[in-house]
Amino acid sequence: MLLIAFMICCGSYAQNITPKSAYLFCYFKNNGENGLHLAYSHDGLSWTPLHGDSSYLTPEVGNDKLMRDPCIIRGGDGLFHMVWTVSWKEKGIGLATSKDLIHWSKQEYIPVMEHEATAQNCWAPEIFYDKPTKEYMIYWATTIPGRFPKTDSLGDYNHRIYYVTTKDFKSFSKTKLLYDQGFNVIDATIQKQGKQYVMFLKDETKKPVQKNLRVAFSNTLTEGYGKPSAPITGNYWAEGPTAIQINHEWIVYFDKYTQHKYGAVSSADLEHWTDISDKVHFPAGTRHGTVLAITNEELAKLLSPYKY
Repeated sequence: MLLIAFMICCGSYAQNITPKSAYLFCYFKNNGENGLHLAYSHDGLSWTPLHGDSSYLTPEVGNDKLMRDPCIIRGGDGLFHMVWTVSWKEKGIGLATSKDLIHWSKQEYIPVMEHEATAQNCWAPEIFYDKPTKEYMIYWATTIPGRFPKTDSLGDYNHRIYYVTTKDFKSFSKTKLLYDQGFNVIDATIQKQGKQYVMFLKDETKKPVQKNLRVAFSNTLTEGYGKPSAPITGNYWAEGPTAIQINHEWIVYFDKYTQHKYGAVSSADLEHWTDISDKVHFPAGTRHGTVLAITNEELAKLLSPYKY
């Protein structure tokens, strides 16, 4: 068991890391053709690739067989559940489950938008486990031409965020609209803060260019997210936000995709944000991933030699 306790102090940014804390980042590289990559950290700043930065899981579902934008959460059943983008132009997403983040179940293709004849894609799916209802909400971005005509001409795509719910990953609710505030939105990720649900999202508007990250809030998981905040990222294009709270400090990591590197912002109140991009270090080539907390026992297993 790894027992590590220390403090990182970087200017005004400081945090205490408990001995039981470790953090995992799942991501893809290149176009997502070789599958799932993992990195770990004890401070949320410096990330070290696992398994020699080789893939843990080769994509098998979808016509294009990609594994882009992986999202892993710990479910109410104690298992790790992952969803991902399987293709640039298909109407479903990928799904798999693991006990140890090493060995994964048979991959499944979930046709969440097959009922929409003109739907163009299903991008950047994520999962949220709702403890009160014991349900999982899976949500993603899709463009349906003509559905939101006022913003159809402002870019190549015109996304909104949709969702389904499930308790067993076998039966799923009907697909519903989750977020529409009159602009092209993608890459949503949701966390809970007290009694509120916090959605970090990308304003994908191309004309005039936005390409920044914002925050919206709701008192209900599956509806009611309001107008987005002002941008929380700077004068660069950002995508793929993923957030975690470490000792009362929120960190939002994101892909500076035109600069081919990762960035981050931090906040204690979800309102005032500090860019800490110069303090985070990720494996070369990291693309659009998600972060989660794991135990040091779980990390020790990932660090141990094993056979597939």
